[in-house]
Amino acid sequence: MGGFFGAVSRTNCAADVFYGTDYHSHLGTHRGGMAVWACGAFHRRIHDISNAPFRTRFGSDFEAFSKMDPRSGIGVISDTDDQPHVFLSHLGRYSIVSVGLVANADELVRGLIEKHAAHFSSLQSGEIMQTEIVAALINTQNTIEEGIRHVQNVVKGSISLLLLAPDNVLYAARDRWGRTPIVIGRKPEGYAAAFESSSFPNLGYETYRELGPGEVAKITVSGVETVLPPLGTERLCSFLYVYYGYPASTYGGRNVEHVRYRCGAALSATAPVEADSVGAIPDSGISHALGYADKSGIKYSRPYVKYTPTWPRSFMPTTQAERQHVAQMKLIPIPELINGKRLVLCDDSIVRGTQLRDQTKRVFDAGAKEVHVRIACPPLLFGCPFINFSRSKSEMDLITRRIIRDLDGEGADPSKYLDPDGEPYGAMVDRIRERLGLTSLAFQRLPDLLDAIGTENVCTYCWSGKDPAL
Repeated sequence: MGGFFGAVSRTNCAADVFYGTDYHSHLGTHRGGMAVWACGAFHRRIHDISNAPFRTRFGSDFEAFSKMDPRSGIGVISDTDDQPHVFLSHLGRYSIVSVGLVANADELVRGLIEKHAAHFSSLQSGEIMQTEIVAALINTQNTIEEGIRHVQNVVKGSISLLLLAPDNVLYAARDRWGRTPIVIGRKPEGYAAAFESSSFPNLGYETYRELGPGEVAKITVSGVETVLPPLGTERLCSFLYVYYGYPASTYGGRNVEHVRYRCGAALSATAPVEADSVGAIPDSGISHALGYADKSGIKYSRPYVKYTPTWPRSFMPTTQAERQHVAQMKLIPIPELINGKRLVLCDDSIVRGTQLRDQTKRVFDAGAKEVHVRIACPPLLFGCPFINFSRSKSEMDLITRRIIRDLDGEGADPSKYLDPDGEPYGAMVDRIRERLGLTSLAFQRLPDLLDAIGTENVCTYCWSGKDPAL
């Protein structure tokens, strides 16, 4: 996935850009970058953050930038490519960061090259950097605003971006369907634009407003001007609420932590069970478990704790071996809270199933009598074509699709497994339960998830296979 932060200020904004970007570290573990406009030029730094936190890697850069007394800057946590980029074109100089997925990258690159409109560098893998494609598309138009709208019109997937122009002008552009958020913060010294509103309070910002889907805003110290209006109905990724959004963040007026409590409460009503305690697969399962425990009246406990200082989110590494290693090392069981107990464990989702299978075995090895797992979202049946929130390369990475293949053979239609009251759905869930070694397993129903979020104007493609953009 990824996240970004940008600021324009009447005073030195180096600290805001540095710490504001760091507050997005939960969204990626691959690359980090910052760029500031100071002394009549762009100054940029990019580092590998796969083995060291953003603040550690950029500490000396922050000090160097601070001495330049910048009044504007952007930063990014990226799981796709090296960012920010700095370009010189007929539109002038600018620096740019982006979040999302250019699903039709090959098609767009071919078109640009055939028109002699661009040339590209590439990563070691041979892939062309996504943000470079975005900038090349912008540069085909007569103005920055027209270029951003062109990106929104031709990119399949989604792209939200921040573009920093000379003289402390910041453009913030949300993807046309609003699948990822951009929120504007305000304080007396200036403005900020960020993916996560949770980056604002400790930096002195108050939330000013959120951009609408496809909206493009021009931000200066004087104010926020909409230069391109919103395009239509929002389809914010609902997985933000379930998993990868930060608990202190709010999207569309709905706080993530509060939504997760409501998810857990809904699960306790639709999938009750007799148990001694309710716990979680930390961290993201904790909020769901608290909601489940509160609604059910079963006491909450922590049979697992997560070693947070050094271990990242385990869905982000690129290989299965790395993901399993992270999951194994970061979670530490507490036998005194497990031995002889009937446990309910809440988790945000099941993607591949390998981590939950291994953790379930560890709980039984520690003496658990029963392990009942409750999942805060419906079964993931479809790979996401819109944003880059998972490193999975194939839908067959999903445990649901492998189970469906076992039940119905190659090329089976996953849509027959959507009805939670249908026989195929029940067979799929029971087979997953069996494969993971669980006493019982239940998933959230989609209407209950939407009720917990409080709106139907969210993307549910990975669960439903349906979206107005397709």
